[in-house]
Amino acid sequence: MLPLRFVAYDDLGDAPNVVVDGAAAASTRLTLSHWPGSPTPPEVRDDLSAQIAFRALGHPDWFDGIDIVSNNHFDQDGLASAYALVDPPAATARRDRVIDVARAGDFGTFADRDAARIAMAIAAYEDPHTSPLGAAALGGSYPEITATLYRELLPRFTEMLDHPDRHRALWEHEDAHLGESITAIERGTVRVEEHAAADLAVVTVPDEWAARATHRFTQEWTEAVHPMAVNNATERLRILLVHGHHYRLELRYESWVMFVSRAVLARPDLRPLATELSEAEPDGAHWEADPPGALTPQLRITGGAGSGLAPEQVTATIERFLATAPAAWDPFASR
Repeated sequence: MLPLRFVAYDDLGDAPNVVVDGAAAASTRLTLSHWPGSPTPPEVRDDLSAQIAFRALGHPDWFDGIDIVSNNHFDQDGLASAYALVDPPAATARRDRVIDVARAGDFGTFADRDAARIAMAIAAYEDPHTSPLGAAALGGSYPEITATLYRELLPRFTEMLDHPDRHRALWEHEDAHLGESITAIERGTVRVEEHAAADLAVVTVPDEWAARATHRFTQEWTEAVHPMAVNNATERLRILLVHGHHYRLELRYESWVMFVSRAVLARPDLRPLATELSEAEPDGAHWEADPPGALTPQLRITGGAGSGLAPEQVTATIERFLATAPAAWDPFASR
């Protein structure tokens, strides 16, 4: 039945379908997703859903009786995965770049700078302040916005892959921030110190650096150093950002999904660490943490206030905790 046609998730009804990069619907016959607990066939599992979709093209009999592909959310990996099934010849001819765009979106890493730029441009389409579709097109419910973005970007994706410069207005500002961050890391202005046993990288940013707009997945974040520059500089999956006396620990997205290319240390629950750091604060600053099932759990001080603890003390406390804390998340467990 290949190629498939895209149908909005809420419009699937009883029609047999393939879901990529998300959760299966009641009528889903085949799931091609790296999401935790997804019933993706083991023989095609891979780090990214886009890689899984390409591998599934080698099993055309799996698509017998199915002519629909869908997803319950929109992001770069979801778009890349759907594209592989909606236009297999075009996608296969551009396979490396398609996967690199998906990787830039989900994992914040890239091999080709243009892939990062395309990922930024895709994120700009979902931002009502920058989207070429206009704010009105993004004013509905999340399922409606998701459906609109797939309908608009699937036909445009080949051109975006082949001609990223045509979309410069959508990525050039964020790309400049990425370039500055890469240079700063290379020159040592931003220091990246690895603690391999705890799978931790400590990223120290100059005090005077101001936060700037970036994107993770397709959502807007504010960062002093671009997360793609950090993630490209280290394979460590726990990132401690030190910016003066402001600290933030993040567990990268790779540890949320069914990641298969290398062993990944299991996520701990950071909330006991938040309690420990709060009790150590001399001036009553309060630390908080997301649960381990969050996409990228963070540990930080409530309200973005500064800490009364020295960077060396915070780093040592976090490193010790990460080296000994029990596992609290298993992406391969059935759900």
